[in-house]
Amino acid sequence: MKKLKKSIFLTFICGLICFISCASKIVSEPSSKLSLGTHFKDLFYLGAAINENTILGLDPKSATIVNSEYNTISPENSLKWMFIQPSPNKFNFKAADKYVEMGLKNNMYIVGHALVWHNQLADFMQNLENSAETRAHVENHINTLVSRYKGKIDAWDVVNEAFEEDGSLRASVFYKNMGKNYIEEVFRKTEKVDPDVDLIYNDYNLYKPKKRAAVLEMVKKFKANGTKINGVGVQAHWDLKSPSIEEIEQIILDVHAEGVHVSFTELDISVLPNPWEMVGAEVTQNFSQFEGDPKMNPYPNGLPDNIQEKLAKRYQEIFNVFVKHSDKINRVTFWGVMDKHSWLNDWPIKGRTNYPLLFDRNYNPKPAYKSVLEVNTDQQN
Repeated sequence: MKKLKKSIFLTFICGLICFISCASKIVSEPSSKLSLGTHFKDLFYLGAAINENTILGLDPKSATIVNSEYNTISPENSLKWMFIQPSPNKFNFKAADKYVEMGLKNNMYIVGHALVWHNQLADFMQNLENSAETRAHVENHINTLVSRYKGKIDAWDVVNEAFEEDGSLRASVFYKNMGKNYIEEVFRKTEKVDPDVDLIYNDYNLYKPKKRAAVLEMVKKFKANGTKINGVGVQAHWDLKSPSIEEIEQIILDVHAEGVHVSFTELDISVLPNPWEMVGAEVTQNFSQFEGDPKMNPYPNGLPDNIQEKLAKRYQEIFNVFVKHSDKINRVTFWGVMDKHSWLNDWPIKGRTNYPLLFDRNYNPKPAYKSVLEVNTDQQN
């Protein structure tokens, strides 16, 4: 009898140890990995802009990150005019079709970027002087793209970067040939082709009061005259200090006050110094005089731990604001998947090594990734 009791006791102890061990493993090793998109899924879409290597399957590691971490995508270049219609009525849909296919396959919120933009424009559009000809090309471009992806693309960045820093309209070929109301005209043309798609105006430096005021005045006018506009896209090409958290919060509040949602469309955080004369994200800026200057490229061999920590803290502070005002935000999109492919390695000074995103050059998550996942999603207003 004693041997039997001892045997039962030993069996019980072994079972208890096994249970504790298994329970501990369950706690420390979750059965399903929490992704960025899942973490914020009840608040806003979270995604990345993807390049053609990712779209065409030439960078499967990048595609794996996108498909596992995000629920919205934007095309870095594949839908821009110079790539998709390089000559009159000659369209190249190869990458664009694959892009949309990738989004549909993974049940993502798919963004079209961008219909009308003065940069990365086809050569034949650059020097047009005839109003009727310009309008014909614009209408054909919008009709072709928007109708092809109707019911597939969820939102279009309809017009991109149309305002100067002082709030005046940029003297683009569209403004010169179509007049001061061309933005409204383009929005109306887009809505006519696809009445159900979200229509976004997209721009940088909206933390600056004059520029933001001009954009908001346009939104107010559209709302008053019945021109459809769903949101304002805020290009979040920021750095470790600027804009301030208060300035970011003010953008959200002001845009929402005009009755449209906010999208942070191009989020990345530069860790490198930039020339003080630099203006926002204007891609034509040239600072070749700084090429090769070690002061402008201080981390060519890797990011020091203290800067990694600053980047992680900065991202966490920004996402705390996003969560706080998530009722006003539709989506947040990183401009790129990993550091190696970021446009900031070559802009505004070529040949630099920047570290602005959540994944490093080896496709591994950085401390900033962990800091974003640690953001409390229960703090919204």
